[in-house]
Amino acid sequence: MERKIKQKDRTSNQLIRWVLITAGTIFVGLGILGIFLPILPTTPFLLLAAACYAQSSKRFYNLLINNKLFGTYIKNYREGKGVSLKVKFFTISLLWITILFSVFFIINNFWVKIVLIIIAIGVTIHILTIKTYKQKRRTKRKEFNNQKI
Repeated sequence: MERKIKQKDRTSNQLIRWVLITAGTIFVGLGILGIFLPILPTTPFLLLAAACYAQSSKRFYNLLINNKLFGTYIKNYREGKGVSLKVKFFTISLLWITILFSVFFIINNFWVKIVLIIIAIGVTIHILTIKTYKQKRRTKRKEFNNQKI
């Protein structure tokens, strides 16, 4: 009897693990789409993916946190350090380029254009209110230790 309960718990835990891994992967995909589609927010999806992976797979979590593109971004945001000025500039620029392109060349409905502009203003305000992470500058010092010339 006890053996059946343990087997059921293990099966249940594996199912939850795979659901979390699948959800994390979907969130990573949505986060990547959010880079190019201003209506989808990148940061919440990447943070959700990190949370799912943290609960289900150290391997996937480490892959995400150590990722060249997203790793430091996620780490800094989760640790409350904020987002770099470079990321803010890139995000806001891409947001407005895609919104204005949509407004002028794709969307015909006036009210949809207004909604897109309002969304862009809201997202811009949100991004600007996020703490700006200032990277420490590395200074190169030349030390001369009484060298003879």
